[in-house]
Amino acid sequence: MDTNRLSPTLTKALNAQMTNEAHNAQIYLAYASWASEKGYDGIANFLFRHANEERNHMMKFLEYILKRGGKVTVTAIPGPGSDPKSVNDCFEKVYTSEVENTTRIYDIVNMSMAEKDWATWNFMQWFVKEQTEEETLAMDLLSKIKVAGGPDAKPSALYALDLDLGKTPDDASLAQDATVENP
Repeated sequence: MDTNRLSPTLTKALNAQMTNEAHNAQIYLAYASWASEKGYDGIANFLFRHANEERNHMMKFLEYILKRGGKVTVTAIPGPGSDPKSVNDCFEKVYTSEVENTTRIYDIVNMSMAEKDWATWNFMQWFVKEQTEEETLAMDLLSKIKVAGGPDAKPSALYALDLDLGKTPDDASLAQDATVENP
């Protein structure tokens, strides 16, 4: 008896996203290693935590595919690309990666809606919110770096940023959660 509740199209897309999440983990690992090598331990810690978060996202996709009776296909993970040239470049690359990931998530949401696969549509809503948080966090980091001097940030400003990122929470406040009492 076939218990697969996923279409071939969605199975392929979910597997591709699982691989993409693994790729994103590799990107964060590479950037964290770069930051550590440069002496930015707070930034490295922040990025290592996000690498782990991306691995957890990968596992959510894997588990979902299995629980819907689909076939998981584990494929090679692309390399992370070149090292950042600066802290500013690092977080610009993080932001770009998160925006690209959001686009992929939205594509799966659209597919699930078109196929009327409401279980997958519902599953993907967690990722929609997560990507909103990830993009907001990346934009907040870019704002901090801009205040520190952007590409021309001085070592003292980068030192302060490094200390700050070592303590920065892994999530961001979202506009959709704001109220008059809690802006």
